[in-house]
Amino acid sequence: MSNVISLPALRVNAENPNHHLWNNNGTWFLHYTVYPTPFTKERIRRSLGTKDLAVARQRRDSFFQHLLGQATPTKTAVA
Repeated sequence: MSNVISLPALRVNAENPNHHLWNNNGTWFLHYTVYPTPFTKERIRRSLGTKDLAVARQRRDSFFQHLLGQATPTKTAVA
C-alpha cells in the first residue's frame, strides 16, 4: 500500500484579474466550488462586503492565502 497526499487545488485564469469574483447588485462576492467527495460538488458564494473592486480583489487573495495556509495534507491509502 502507498500513500497519496491530497491538497486543495485552485484554478486561476491569469488573463482574468477578476477570477472567482461576482458582482451582485454592486456588492462583490467570492465564488468558488469545493468537492467534498469525488462524486459531489458544492458552490460557495460569500459576500466580500465591499462595492470597491480593488478591495474585493485584495480580500479574495487574502481569503485564498488563508485557505491554502490552513490546508493540511491528508493521506489516503491506495491499494
